[in-house]
Amino acid sequence: YSCTCIFTLRDESFFPSLSNELSAIVRCFNERVEKLLKLHVASTGLRKYFMWFTNRSLRTDEALVRQGKDLVTYAIVNAVAMRKITKKYDKKCCSKQGQSFRTEARRLHIEILESPWLHELMALYINLRWNKTVSMDLLVDLSLTFGDEDKPTLSCNLLDSMRVDIDLTCSICLDTVFDAVSLSCGHIFCYLCCSAAASVTVVDGLESADPGSKCPICRRAGVFPNAVRLNQLNILLRNSYPEYWEKRMQTERVERVRLAKEHWERQCRAFTSI
Repeated sequence: YSCTCIFTLRDESFFPSLSNELSAIVRCFNERVEKLLKLHVASTGLRKYFMWFTNRSLRTDEALVRQGKDLVTYAIVNAVAMRKITKKYDKKCCSKQGQSFRTEARRLHIEILESPWLHELMALYINLRWNKTVSMDLLVDLSLTFGDEDKPTLSCNLLDSMRVDIDLTCSICLDTVFDAVSLSCGHIFCYLCCSAAASVTVVDGLESADPGSKCPICRRAGVFPNAVRLNQLNILLRNSYPEYWEKRMQTERVERVRLAKEHWERQCRAFTSI
């Protein structure tokens, strides 16, 4: 009985502390990658010169990719460390809490390998490789493949025993994601599909979603306002699948005009009825 109490106390103190550490690591990683991507897309005007002046060590695409590779290494090291720590904890303490914690970390989106900013970094690497703006030896093993029925998957071999595969099929329209966004829970959808699921208009945007709105897949609430727009992934899909992208763009443009028109008509009716 006393041994069981000791293990319980360890679980209660150890895993909350580990969760806080993981949250801080993922937050740091996301902020660094977001800054890196902003620096990459700063192409014109004062913003470009300001960002490049304040980041003197990242003034070339090669330097940006080296920084990105360091961030990927950072993600791998922390992911491996978390798995080893929890497995060793279970072994030493005769507990299954480590395995449960890993599952909970994925659910809470504090698993660094599921970060949408890692996915954006992967897409950026492939875009740079295709544009031949960086030497190949700077890049990790990345690929965009099309499986059955031309369903795309973004893959990255991080280590011999570690691989990240990202399904790029929207679970709502069951088509390749277009204008992709990643919710706070990590699930990826088309922007219009996501807006419909959150019951918001394209004019108001996902930021206006009700905090109680839930992810269509995992049913986690409050995941829409902090959704991440996956711009590099959109560029990658546009370049990889030009015919599909052009066709989808035309239909999306018509649909967005229709939705915007309905929105402003409702606003006008509400205003004139006062």
